[in-house]
Formats: sequence, structure tokens, C-alpha cells
Amino acid sequence: MKKYGLIGNPVKGSKSPLLFNAAYRDARQEDGSEYSYDLIENEDFEDAWKSFLDGYDSVNITAPFKELAFRKMTELAEKGEGFISGPAARIGATNLVVKTDKGIEAHNSDFTGIIMAVAEAYYPGIVEEFIREFGGRFYIKVHQFFKMNLEAKFGQLPQALIVGCGGAGKAAAIAAAEMGFGTVLMNRTLSKAQEIAANNPQYGFIPDPVSDFREAVKECDLIIYTLPMALPEIAGFSADDFIMDQGRKVVLEANYRNPSFNEDTQFKLSSAEGTYIHGHRWLLYQALTGYGLMTGRTPDLAAMEAAIKGL
Repeated sequence: MKKYGLIGNPVKGSKSPLLFNAAYRDARQEDGSEYSYDLIENEDFEDAWKSFLDGYDSVNITAPFKELAFRKMTELAEKGEGFISGPAARIGATNLVVKTDKGIEAHNSDFTGIIMAVAEAYYPGIVEEFIREFGGRFYIKVHQFFKMNLEAKFGQLPQALIVGCGGAGKAAAIAAAEMGFGTVLMNRTLSKAQEIAANNPQYGFIPDPVSDFREAVKECDLIIYTLPMALPEIAGFSADDFIMDQGRKVVLEANYRNPSFNEDTQFKLSSAEGTYIHGHRWLLYQALTGYGLMTGRTPDLAAMEAAIKGL
């Protein structure tokens, strides 16, 4: 029996089992395989990691263990016993590890989930189409397609604003830059944005103080909001703040439990022909890409979408 799980603290209430089970139960299975997906809550990372090594084929990793798991994987990679994907290496965190016959692989499906959510906003239906055409490697092809068509889509270098520079914010920053956006980093403590920019000079990140938030929202094509609370300026936004001279504004929010962009602000964005991406979509696409990496199966998008709609 295949065993999967989620390690972190706390993990009670996580939606990962719901999405994983939806995909696994409803995917076409000819081998009749059995599986389990467990919540592995532990205050001690070493104990949680040992649980993975002793009893699981693959696990998702959530706070506060993503960076600790990355360090563990760095040690394994140095000994030739592990592999770290490019996105995970650039972000400095992993939220998914998989045992293979060549060692343990580390990935970051936060990164791929962001790219799928943004690509779907600009090209509705692309995720489903590319799953049908390319199977489990769909997310790589979606990324390539988006980047290849960036100039034609926008007519100029598009700008992304990343609000919040914690773990999700850093994943969002790397994802936006890898998609081809000129990327502005904004954090309540500016030094954190400056540190990320200094450590990743290849992306040309632009740190910006949070006092410029409203003006930056007006100027940028894509806003990825990862703070756990609403900045006060959000309540004062009007539809005019979201109007673009060319194209349309897209807002992706990480917090799906208590969104900072409430229904009124979302309506104003919609009135300006913009698109709001609820955090559930990021969660869905994170799980969608992660499922394939964990199991080697092509994910069942319809089953996972049905599960997320029930939240």
C-alpha cells in the first residue's frame, strides 16, 4: 500500500487530504491500488522527518518545516542521496518530498501552483487542455507556453507586485519572475524585500516600501497578495485604481480563509474588467501539481475542482 501524508505543526484542518483523496479516488485506476494520506502533526521537525523516512512514500510539508526540510535535502543532495528541483533551490524551501529509486526528490508546488493560477486567469481553460495533451507534465508546458507568449500577450514587459515577503511571498516572487514579469517586492519591513532582491540578483527584483502600495497596485498588471491581514488602503480602493491602459489587472490572494480583498473590493476590480483569483485556486493548483509529483499519476482536475468548491 502506498502511504502519503502531510507533516507540519499544526496540520489539523488542512485541506490537503480532501484534495488528494478526491484526485486519487476519482482518477482512472486499473491496478486497484490502495493508499493512505495521513496528517502527521509534530512539534519536532526531526521526529516528523523520521516518520516520513520510516513509513511514507511521499509527504507534503507545511509550516514551520519548509525551510528545515530544504536544509535536510541540501545535506542529502551533497551526499548524492537526494535531488532538489530548480524552483525549490531558488526559493530555499520545499513543501513536497518524494522517495525514488535514485534517492529523495524535493519540490516546491507553491511555485507551480502560482504559475497555474496566473496562467489560467490569462488563458482560461489552459490547465485542463494541457493536462489532456501532456498528462502529468502539464505544468511545465503551461509555464513554457506562458513565457513564450508573454510579449504578444502584453505588448510590453508586464509588471507584478508581490505583497508580503514571507515563505509564500518568496515563492510568488520567484514564480512571477520566472514567468517573465518585472517584479516589485513589498513588505512591511522593507529590509526583508531588499534581502530577497540582493540574494537573487538574476531577477532584478525592485524592493518598494509599503507606503507605495496604492500607487504600485495602480501601475502593476499582476498583484499577488500574501499578507495574512488587509492593508488599510484596500478598503479605500475604487474601480479606477484597477483600470489598466492596456490589458486587465489580475489579483491573486494567498489567504483563502479570510481574504483581504473582500467582496466589495472584488466587485470594484471586476467593474474595471479585472480578475480576482481566490486563494482556493492557488490551493487547488498547488495540490494538482503536487499530486502528480507524489504519485506519478495524471491528476483528475474535475474531481479536485469539485472538492474545492465544497469548501
